[in-house]
Parts: sequence; structure tokens; C-alpha cells
Amino acid sequence: MEGISDIKIIGIDEKRPPIIRKEPYIDLFFKLSHKAPEDWCKDFNALLSKHPTKPRINEKEGMFIDAWVKSSDDIVQYLEQLKGKVTDCSNEYIKRIELSVLNSGKEDLSREAETGEQGRLNKIIAGLVFEKEVVQEKKPESE
Repeated sequence: MEGISDIKIIGIDEKRPPIIRKEPYIDLFFKLSHKAPEDWCKDFNALLSKHPTKPRINEKEGMFIDAWVKSSDDIVQYLEQLKGKVTDCSNEYIKRIELSVLNSGKEDLSREAETGEQGRLNKIIAGLVFEKEVVQEKKPESE
């Protein structure tokens, strides 16, 4: 099973190799090691939203970083930068998940008060069988 920390850039999409065209840029489609979760992709896109070239991941697909560079000479440095951003995104994602688990643990503690000792006490009290109060009917005095 691959985890968030295992997401890496492992190559270029074989179906969309970089091509020199007359446009003043080169499209790059970097392939990830495995499909990234949709919320991770959203985090990645948000992290790089202010980057001049705005690399993006299709959130539904989660397998490729769509990017571009102005020159072939920029590719190596750009790839290293994206690798760092993938790692940063994974680290932030993991921190957020851990914080969420920690916060839900605090909620569990409040629930534990009901399910822990207090819950046990409540169940015991609810399960007690008391004697029924006997109500005696009054007999008329003049019989």
C-alpha cells in the first residue's frame, strides 16, 4: 500500500512527451508514483497557485503534474523545485491528518466520559431493578 509520503515524481507521461514547437514554451507532464488523493491534489494546487507557471494536478486524475517551462535549460531546475513542492505538500498533508486525528482524540475523550467510567456507571444505574412500591388500597371502614 502506497502512502502519502510515497508520492514522488517518477518520470514524464509517455503519452505526452515534451516537444519543441513554435510557441515560446515547452509543456511538461510529470508522472507521479501513484494516484494522489483528491484533497492532496487540491493542497498541491493551492501551494503552487502563486507560482509564475502555475503547475497543476487534475484533482480527479491525480497522476500527472501539468507544467511548462520557457526553455529546455529550465527543466532540470524546475523538476527539482517541483520535487521539493511534492515533498512539502505531503508533509503538510500528513501534519493536517495527524492534527485531525489528535483533535478527534480530544472529542473521543469527552465521549469517553460517557462510555468510560461514567458510561459504565450510567449503565449500572439504568439496569438496577428496584422493588415495586406496593400501594395498598384502602378498604371502606364501614363494612
